[in-house]
Amino acid sequence: MSEETLSLKAKEALRHIRNSLMHFGKIPSVRDLMNSMDYKSPRSAVILMEELENSGFLERKSDGGYRLIKDLEAGNIARTVLVPLVGTVSCGMPILADQNIEAHLPVSVAIAKPGSKYFLLKARGDSMDMAGIDDGDLMLVRQQNIAENGQKVVALVEDEATVKEFQKKGGYITLLPRSANIKHQPIILTQDFQIQGVVIAVIPKI
Repeated sequence: MSEETLSLKAKEALRHIRNSLMHFGKIPSVRDLMNSMDYKSPRSAVILMEELENSGFLERKSDGGYRLIKDLEAGNIARTVLVPLVGTVSCGMPILADQNIEAHLPVSVAIAKPGSKYFLLKARGDSMDMAGIDDGDLMLVRQQNIAENGQKVVALVEDEATVKEFQKKGGYITLLPRSANIKHQPIILTQDFQIQGVVIAVIPKI
C-alpha cells in the first residue's frame, strides 16, 4: 500500500500520532488514539494503526509498540501540529495567567518545528505594538525557561503573565515595553520570576 491508498481516517490518525510525538515525545497508545478520534471501541484505533503499519508509515517494535518511520509527503498535504490556545495574556500591565486551554489550532510544522513544545496566546493591550504585537494578535510561543537579550518573552511575575522584551545586564533583568504609549514602564527584576517561553511568530488579528 502507498500514501495514495491511505484512507482519510488513517491520515487523520497519522496527524494525531504526529501531535503526540510533538507534545509528549511518544506514539499514542491505542486507547489514546481511540479517545483522540472519538471512537467508542479501541478496535477502530487498532485497525488504523495496522493500516499505517501495512502502508509503511509505522513499524512495530520488539515490545509490541510502534515507531513512526515515514510521514505524509509535504507536497501532498499541509503538515500541521495542533497547538493549544491558552487564554489571553496582557501586553500592558501583567494580569493573572489563564492556563485554561480554549482550543487547539493547527499550525504548520515549518513554524512550530519538531523538537520543542509550543502554545498560542492572544495579546491584549498596546505595550508591544512597536514590536509588531497588536491587541488581538495571536502569538506562537516556544516553551523554554531561558531567553537572550532582545527576545520577546512571556514571563511570570508573581504568578502574573506579561509579554515584554527581555534584557539582562549584570544581576538585573529588565522587561521592556515597546510602545509609544508612555503609560507602559519597564519592569526591573532580579531572579524572582519565570520565563514561560519566547515569542517566535505573531499571527495578525483577522
